[in-house]
Amino acid sequence: MQIYVVQPGDSIDRIAGLYGTTIAELSYANQIPYPYRLAVGQALLIPVGQGDVDRRVVTANGYAYPFISPWVLEQTLPYLTNLLVFSYGFTTEGQLIPPNVADQWMIEEAQGFAVSSILVLTPLGADGRFNNNLIHEVVTSETAREALISNLLLTVEEKGFGGVDVDFEYILAEDRDLFTSFVAELRQRMNESGYMVSVALAPKTSADQPGLLYEGKDYGGLGAAADEVLLMAYEWGYTYGPAMAVAPLNKVRQVIEYALTEIPPEKINLGIPNYGYDWILPYVRGESRAVTIGHVEAVQIAIENDVPIQFDDTAQSPYFTYIRDGKEHEVWFEDVRSLQAKFNLLKEYDLKGIGVWQIMRLFRAMWLLYADMFYVQ
Repeated sequence: MQIYVVQPGDSIDRIAGLYGTTIAELSYANQIPYPYRLAVGQALLIPVGQGDVDRRVVTANGYAYPFISPWVLEQTLPYLTNLLVFSYGFTTEGQLIPPNVADQWMIEEAQGFAVSSILVLTPLGADGRFNNNLIHEVVTSETAREALISNLLLTVEEKGFGGVDVDFEYILAEDRDLFTSFVAELRQRMNESGYMVSVALAPKTSADQPGLLYEGKDYGGLGAAADEVLLMAYEWGYTYGPAMAVAPLNKVRQVIEYALTEIPPEKINLGIPNYGYDWILPYVRGESRAVTIGHVEAVQIAIENDVPIQFDDTAQSPYFTYIRDGKEHEVWFEDVRSLQAKFNLLKEYDLKGIGVWQIMRLFRAMWLLYADMFYVQ
């Protein structure tokens, strides 16, 4: 496949004719609704030609809540290796708390596509936020750890999961080694029964990086303790921060290069953000709050406001600004150019695959591009 950037005066008819494809194929691959309006600077995936002759085998993992649209899930499953069901909580005594919405239908749907479902374990409190006190209570109690691991094994077996993904964030520095030991123990017990264990890692660039997100995560220890890891290489641009790329390529590269000093590449999945943000300017710390949007939605916002999409060469990310109701907005998102740059990192560093947070919105061009560049196992 090829990538084309829309120029002034372009139409979908002209672009289709230029590449010998059809309007139907172009609009399907890029989710362009009738009457096929385009934004100057919009990157289109052109469904012609042959895939990269240097393709290698990779994995593709996608996170989803149980309230995902059945249609979106059906459209996405053909491209996935694992479907990660978000999420199961737990009590200080080690009892599991299932999602508020039934998830069995997702597991069964995934089985129909030969996709393994993975139980995502999170220490979310009643307020929906990560609770490091909950983590502390469990990792410091042998009784609670044993109960949690036993309950995970029982649930995985009963519901047909293929393993557990441990997504603990804001771990206290004092609990770092206990958390690593918990993951190692969980993996040993799961592997004995034929299941796998993965762990999510905050995007560190050094072993001693300060901050609550980083101090409780031992890259080397967790890389050895788990079957595989996810580098959460996104959220530089985030809801409460200033407007910037969500996953700037230069920052993502730094995280990968540090991770490789601690973890074998064949264990590393690169996190990919399937979302963007719309900020109102100026940014005011403690007051501003960006709105989460999808990549297809971002392009439609540019079209509706008749503004061109620009591309930051350092971050390798698309962005644009527009004015609505007298207020200036700035939007950063992903397109096939930025995703191709990230996917190229898998080849450059020989990584295992990707983990997409999250697949609740369909971005078909991302999956078509990934399948064109790699053999997904």
